[in-house]
Amino acid sequence: MSDEWSGLLGDDERETVCSVIDAWAAREFAAGGALVAVDRQPGGDPVTGAPRWYLRMKGEEKEFVTVWLTLRQRTLHHETQFMPFPETNIEATWQYLMKKNADLMGMSFALGPEDAVYLIGRVPVGRISEDELDRIMGASLAYTDECFPTAMQLGYEGRYRRRTAAERAS
Repeated sequence: MSDEWSGLLGDDERETVCSVIDAWAAREFAAGGALVAVDRQPGGDPVTGAPRWYLRMKGEEKEFVTVWLTLRQRTLHHETQFMPFPETNIEATWQYLMKKNADLMGMSFALGPEDAVYLIGRVPVGRISEDELDRIMGASLAYTDECFPTAMQLGYEGRYRRRTAAERAS
């Protein structure tokens, strides 16, 4: 691991938090619910070496919602790529997303790498528990399902259509 990782969170504490995330992910994946893929990135974050997980859930409005969890020195950072940069109604799309930020608990929409729109958040490592992971993943899925259709209809006017019930069921 990178020297950047050694610091505030001791090895034992880091392993305890990693164990909680690993156990939660294994349990949720085995349950056969929304979580359809789990991967702990070998070597962690490519820049810092921090432990990192890739979690993929089946969504209603967006076929898949992928959440990256990155364990940093003081926080667990979570992010999902929500949508690409809007092509139409750019100002209206940003206005919609910024207004939605006021309704989101522990997360917010942000402009990320490649100018894509991300849903991001972070929690102190001391709060990491199975209940907190349930909240993070459930909120990531719920907020995406709630906001994705409107954001895409604004940002890709005439090119986006909502998924039908049959498409969501498959």
